[in-house]
Amino acid sequence: MLLLEVGCMCKAVICCRVTPLQKAQVVDLVKNHKSSITLAIGDGANDVSMIKTAHIGVGISGQEGMQAVLSSDFSFAQFRFLERLLLVHGRWSYLRMCKFLGYFFYKNFSFTLTHFWFAWFIGFSAQTVFDAAFIAIYNVVYTSAPIVMLGVFDQDVNDEYSLEFPKLYTPGLTAMFFNKKIFALSLLEGILTSCGIFFFSYGCLIDGIEHDGKDMVSLETLSFMSSSILIAVVTLRCALDTNYWTPFSHVFIWGSLAIFYIVHGILYSDVFGYEYVGSLRHMGGTAVYWLGLLLCVVGILVIVVSIKLARLLLNSNLSDKLRHKASIQRAKAGGKALTLRPKTSIRREFRTQSIRSGYAFAHEEGFGELITSGRYIRRGDNAQVTNQEPNAAAVNA
Repeated sequence: MLLLEVGCMCKAVICCRVTPLQKAQVVDLVKNHKSSITLAIGDGANDVSMIKTAHIGVGISGQEGMQAVLSSDFSFAQFRFLERLLLVHGRWSYLRMCKFLGYFFYKNFSFTLTHFWFAWFIGFSAQTVFDAAFIAIYNVVYTSAPIVMLGVFDQDVNDEYSLEFPKLYTPGLTAMFFNKKIFALSLLEGILTSCGIFFFSYGCLIDGIEHDGKDMVSLETLSFMSSSILIAVVTLRCALDTNYWTPFSHVFIWGSLAIFYIVHGILYSDVFGYEYVGSLRHMGGTAVYWLGLLLCVVGILVIVVSIKLARLLLNSNLSDKLRHKASIQRAKAGGKALTLRPKTSIRREFRTQSIRSGYAFAHEEGFGELITSGRYIRRGDNAQVTNQEPNAAAVNA
């Protein structure tokens, strides 16, 4: 423990002449006694135990073999690629995962708690506000594609900004984007969204009168209107969280809204004889449904947009400022994406001819040429010493 305490007080710790087991023990010491994510990188078989012990193992493909690469989670050819792995892809992955988890909890809280409000009107019986088919395919068909696209393609700033401003990496170290507070906010937002969806739908239909004088409210109409508002709200909520739009994002976000009506149009048709048959055809022809859908969705999303705008104005972070800067530069450039050259301390020039004395491609050019040339090796007792080597002459004398 003394080694851990002293090591944590230093900016860097160098362990010389250690065995593979000792390498793994050093990593395990930090892994078990510190709330930190450990990363081990190596290029040889003697680094395998260290790579396997760490949370994240990185192998360098070099001349020592492929043992480190085969035992690692990530592998590349040169050590300098570790910068991009951490500052670009690692940060993007953390950001996407945090958004995915927050949205996943939000959409399921909004879906589940709608049944809770409905239970107050039915004496807490087993009746559900949504039909069985909608419940079965809600997560699989209706709401999975948008968040998958966000989790795959989304990025707050481009890779060049990520390399130019390493401070963007610090939110991941402090768990800023997903923690207990973020989870509680997702729960609160889900509660308020479900409350708004159910009671707004109920309020639109409770006093509605159809053309033949019958009451508009029924389990079928309430179910269809609530499910329509729910799908529209959670899908557009995902669109608000998307910072980087691609053609796939447009296809899957707007396609999810279209799929909802396509599936319900087929399922509620006379062909299948489902218990909710005719609900889409009946509600789609009323102004109450479309006006209520529009007002409820806009009302919920306006609150979300207002909160986001207030946070940007009062408590913006570095990522928000860089996105604003990039948008201004794109506007000045006529909408074209700007290309910035990242300012990093790592050299990126390519060498056409290089004699390396190390084992991995990541090593710099060493003294291989000097050692193999034999210029400073004595060949017998009659070796001649030139005037250009005064130090060697003094030694021989």
